[in-house]
Amino acid sequence: MVKIGVLALQGAVREHVRSVEASGAEAVVVKRKEQLDEIDGLILPGGESTTMRRLIDKYDFFDALKNFGTQGKPIFGTCAGLILLASDIVGQESAHLQLMDMKVERNAFGRQVDSFEAALEVKGIAEDFEAVFIRAPYVVEVGEDVEVLAVVNNNIVAAKQGQYLCSAFHPELTDDHRMTAYFVEMVEAAKKELAS
Repeated sequence: MVKIGVLALQGAVREHVRSVEASGAEAVVVKRKEQLDEIDGLILPGGESTTMRRLIDKYDFFDALKNFGTQGKPIFGTCAGLILLASDIVGQESAHLQLMDMKVERNAFGRQVDSFEAALEVKGIAEDFEAVFIRAPYVVEVGEDVEVLAVVNNNIVAAKQGQYLCSAFHPELTDDHRMTAYFVEMVEAAKKELAS
């Protein structure tokens, strides 16, 4: 059984843990960077990206997270987690982890009151995924190695690049665990590959 960590600095940690367990993997609540050595994959949950970055710096997670990704271990960023993965953020001089070749717009769909749900086709995962958007970002443009998985009103809301997966919505807030299960499969495949 693979171990999937949920970065527990801020955001919907408990819901992600539930979704990981429902998808047949072991969930680990990650509060110290040393724990990254014990897990096979990592979820960067939703929350507030600027606050999360401050906490990542405060608890000395930045280099450890970057190393985790560059050594081939999968990372799934949801909402604020998507922003943390991006190489470029509209209106910001510098991005955060810069692991995915994409440009994102923060709070692209508006404020909290503009939160909404949409039935999405997520390529290779679901034809009717009920996606919950809360102060969500979206991806403005992607590099050639990035595969677009889902779109809302011509805006990219889910994508994959190598071992990185991201969604602008919150897959952990419903009982549909197909997106998390897809990530679990990515982690299982990566673990086999890294072991060989």
